[in-house]
Amino acid sequence: MTIKKISYVASIAFTSIIASQAAYATEGGGSNYPMGAEGSLVGALPPPGFYTLFYAERYSANALKDNNGNTVPVNFGITADVLAPRFVWVTGNTFLGGQVAHAILIPLVNLNVNLNGTGQTKSGIGDIDITAVVLGYHHTANLHSALGLDFLLPTGAYDKNALTNIGRNYTTIEPVYAVSYINPAGWNMDVKMMYDFNLKNNATDYTSGQEFHVDYALGYGVANNWVVGVGGYAYKQITTDRQYGVEVPNNKGQAFAIGPSIKYDTGKGFFMTAKYQQEMDVQNRPQGKAFWVKAILPF
Repeated sequence: MTIKKISYVASIAFTSIIASQAAYATEGGGSNYPMGAEGSLVGALPPPGFYTLFYAERYSANALKDNNGNTVPVNFGITADVLAPRFVWVTGNTFLGGQVAHAILIPLVNLNVNLNGTGQTKSGIGDIDITAVVLGYHHTANLHSALGLDFLLPTGAYDKNALTNIGRNYTTIEPVYAVSYINPAGWNMDVKMMYDFNLKNNATDYTSGQEFHVDYALGYGVANNWVVGVGGYAYKQITTDRQYGVEVPNNKGQAFAIGPSIKYDTGKGFFMTAKYQQEMDVQNRPQGKAFWVKAILPF
């Protein structure tokens, strides 16, 4: 069976989709990982070779939520446009019974933030995501899984006094487990689970709390390589933030998102997915919506 992508390795560092310190949970209310980025075939590695993936996202929000899920009374808006190529090498080697692969992702970001009548726009390369290693397993013709470790690096521009930053100025270490059940003529299920260990932002002496999040997709193969369904993410901050050695109280974030998705797969190495996600049940973070397009091009 030919698997066309390595989409497990999609811990994309799309930058901080955040506004300012008014947005509570984690520093600035954002995360190094772009929630909801992944979906179909997330746990299935392709055969050995080089692959190029492209992710495009438009995210917008006009509400900040507090610790009780209520809207913070500020005039707020954010729009982020991201194009992120990921370059993947599936080596052909094995370790612990799994395929070995490596990847790097370089996000190109245009971010606009408005807060209480003050606006700022920045563009550039965001925080780069390096997949140090991923091990892929093919349990049956339909069931696949992957284990991996990503490092989200502080390569994007950052100014602690700015309203808008396209980098977060700290490293995140992210273990990943993903699983996919694939049936072109039936039900398809994909889950990618991640746990983030955030290191200190030395510019602000701020350490964001640890985060657990899951990207998911559920779809049904209808005809001629088309799969339709739903997808999104679930997010929960596990530990409290700390600044100057002191815990920041009542600031843990959470969110859930869901929306329709569609996938087209040629069966010859190219596929594309498109999906829309609406955020809800949000605490201590912006609440908005996202539109994603993802494609893979085998070399």
